[in-house]
This record gives sequence, structure tokens and C-alpha cells, in this order.
Amino acid sequence: MNSSQLLSVVTFVYGFAATFYIAGWIFKKSMPAKLARWAAIVGIVINLAGFLLRWKESYAIGYGHAPLSNMYESLVFFALTIAIIYLFIEIRYKTTVVGAFAMPIAFLAMAYASLSPNVNDQIQPLIPALKSNWLIAHVVTCFFGYAAFAVAFGISIMYLVKNRAPDKQSGLLARLPSLGDLDELTHQMVMFGFLFLSIGIITGSVWANSAWGSYWSWDPKETWSLITWFVYATLLHARMMRGWYGKKIAYLSIIGFGAVLFTYFGVNYLPGLHSYGAS
Repeated sequence: MNSSQLLSVVTFVYGFAATFYIAGWIFKKSMPAKLARWAAIVGIVINLAGFLLRWKESYAIGYGHAPLSNMYESLVFFALTIAIIYLFIEIRYKTTVVGAFAMPIAFLAMAYASLSPNVNDQIQPLIPALKSNWLIAHVVTCFFGYAAFAVAFGISIMYLVKNRAPDKQSGLLARLPSLGDLDELTHQMVMFGFLFLSIGIITGSVWANSAWGSYWSWDPKETWSLITWFVYATLLHARMMRGWYGKKIAYLSIIGFGAVLFTYFGVNYLPGLHSYGAS
């Protein structure tokens, strides 16, 4: 079994986890949530194993680079980081309901990587611009930031759903964490993501200087990364200096994740130095 086949299994494991997290929330049963947790753990282990196997395969065929260089590989790593961050939240806060909103995002990332005809799962040689020791640092930090923003997006959706009837004491809405807890968790995820995105932009600038002789060239991906950074910087500034919370923060978090998605997918259709990301 090669890495692509192993990673295709992860798609179904994450789908299983997402389904049972949703079932645990809807039916308020502990067994689906326990099954979902174990599925998430198994999925992370297989995802990581597939990632490392792909790295080994790259060396075996003479390319010898970390599997972080194209759309397929980045989606695989994106799903892995989302699952890891979510599982940390579950362990830290003793809640499984967030999984009903976070794990579907990991599943969708893996499903797109494994099933989309527009995503090539073949290991490819690095283009000259990617042959840098800064590659791993830049991509890893950016995607941990993206993953935290993805989880914050899911929690923001939870907040808006809960906010429709905050005093309801029964049904699906009552099984969600309190509005205060959701608001604080969104803030924490955004803080975490903002830190890693900032580091990612800095390492990317150093990488750009070594590859193209300039720290910043206003390439579409660079520009949209900066736009995304400013959206989340605005969110954090509004919360700390203006006292914003609740729906305003949730909406800004959703807008920010929209910027993340365009930075990740949309700019690949624009000419620029990062157009290789669509392969």
C-alpha cells in the first residue's frame, strides 16, 4: 500500500468521526461520541503515518523533500492539523460537541484531496523556488494557523446557532456550550492561529528573499495572506481595545476564514509565484 492509498483511508475515518460526533450531539448519547473520539485518534495516526510514508517515498524515487509542496500534500497536512487541534480542545475542555463542527472540515479537506479530479496525488519534484530549508517552517506554521482559524470558524458557527435561542434549556441548542464559553474559545483559537500565521508570513518572507531576491513582491498569495492577517488583527484589536465579543467576533471569524480559503484556493487561479499550489 502506497501513501496515497493509505491516506485515502483517512478520508473515510474522518468521515466516520464527523458522523458520530454529529450523532452524539443530536441524540445526546455518549457511545457515538466515544466512537468518534477513537475514530479521530485513529485517523490522526493513519494521517501522520501516510504523511511520513509519503516523505519516505519521495526519497526512494530520488526527489527527497517533505510532502508539503502541492495541493494534495497541503490538504493532507491541513486535515491533520485540524484534527490535532480539535482533539486537543476535546481533551482540554472535556467536550465532544465541538467535533460536530470541526471534524467535518477535516473530512472535507481529505475528501477533496482524495476524490477531486483537479488534485494530483502523484509525488512531484520540487520546482527551484521550493528548494529551501525554509519550506518546512513556512508551510507548517501557516497551516497550523489555518487549522486554528478553521476550528474557530466551526466554533463561530456554533455561537451563531446557539445565539438564536440562548435561553433554550432543551433540544440541540441546549447541548452546545454556553455562549460565553464559545466566545472565549473562538478568541483563543484566533490568538493561536494569528501567532502561527504571523510566524508563517515572516518565514515566508525570508524564504522569498532567498528564492527570488526580495522579501515581498506583492504576489497574489502574499497579498491575500496579508489581507487575512489584517482581518484577524482587526478581530483581536476590536476585542482587546473596543470590547467586542459575541456575534461581532463570530462574524469576523467567519469572514477571516473566508479570506483563508481564498488565500488557499482562490489565488491558485491567479498568475503569480505561488501558482504551483494548484497542482
